[in-house]
Amino acid sequence: MSKTNSFVCTSCGKVYALETRDWRCDCGGFFDFESEPAFDPTLINGGENSLWRYRAFLPLDATWEPVTLGEGNTPLVRVDWRGRPLYFKVESLAPTGSFKDRGSSVLVTALRGLGIERVVEDSSGNAGASLAAYAARAGIACELCVPASASGPKLAQMAAHGAEVIEIKGKREYAALAAWAAAAHGAYYASHVYNPYFLTGTETFAFEVWEQLGQRAPAVLVIPVGNGSLLLGVYRGFRRLEQARLIQRMPRLYAVQAAACAPIYQAFQSGATEVEPVIAAQTVASGIAIGHPPRSAQILEAIRSTDGLVGCVTEEEIQQARKQLAHCGFYVEETSAVALAALAQIDSALPTSDSEVIVVPLTGHGLKTYSGQ
Repeated sequence: MSKTNSFVCTSCGKVYALETRDWRCDCGGFFDFESEPAFDPTLINGGENSLWRYRAFLPLDATWEPVTLGEGNTPLVRVDWRGRPLYFKVESLAPTGSFKDRGSSVLVTALRGLGIERVVEDSSGNAGASLAAYAARAGIACELCVPASASGPKLAQMAAHGAEVIEIKGKREYAALAAWAAAAHGAYYASHVYNPYFLTGTETFAFEVWEQLGQRAPAVLVIPVGNGSLLLGVYRGFRRLEQARLIQRMPRLYAVQAAACAPIYQAFQSGATEVEPVIAAQTVASGIAIGHPPRSAQILEAIRSTDGLVGCVTEEEIQQARKQLAHCGFYVEETSAVALAALAQIDSALPTSDSEVIVVPLTGHGLKTYSGQ
């Protein structure tokens, strides 16, 4: 893939150069790539044990050296969960402790290749910590606008990587406004929500699961959803495998939200095509406490097009699931436990045959929100 590639607006079709400092179209639409390589299994680099084994399928200039910390290739572990066989994709073992490293590695590779020297991002925690690490690896200055309520360990992680951490009081959305203002004054907005390079990185989750299951798709994936960067990456990744005729059908995508902040759940239940913004109440699942996810229409379309569904769980259910996971040996942050907390309520919609695989990502490590428990 050469630098002749471009961004294209998914709404109006306007084309932008990759070097643009715009982070969305003038019409408000999202960027995607004008072209992407087709998935060809013969081009997988079998000697590479990170997500860069899929370099041939990433829309990156061939001269751009990967910015990597060894991300990807996370374990897929079979577990009997309340009498049901599941597979946990242990993303909590990523270099900075969350799945966000997939997107950050690809995004920062592109930014360094494009000559970007300073970035800004808004994040409640994991995306910021991940960007800080990869920016440090690439020698790029990093400024992070974070809610003042963000987890202490995540804030410490961002600062440890040398990022300038700016705590913003008030709603989560205020951090985004601060980041947009910084971008208007010269920094590159390295958004895990808006930038298509980040989503391309999360597509590698699907490629890995396909390989780890013996080149087949699971029947169902159950995924915590806030801004939807993992769900959308998984959807796009499996769609590319389907287009390459490497899987016969798409897996069903089951999204799960915390009841304290559930705009996707509410929109799905009402049949809406995008969310009505909500004010997020306090929740232990802070990583998905997004009252107005910008890509809500895409998230809902991905769920519905795969015959998926959306679940919603209480704080008590989240904490109980986290405790049960820990007793099975998996120490995750509360946001990760959301998916497991929903399994009881969606039990009737899950496949009953052992041959139909259910995959649940464990999205972030428990030390991310460690509070002595």
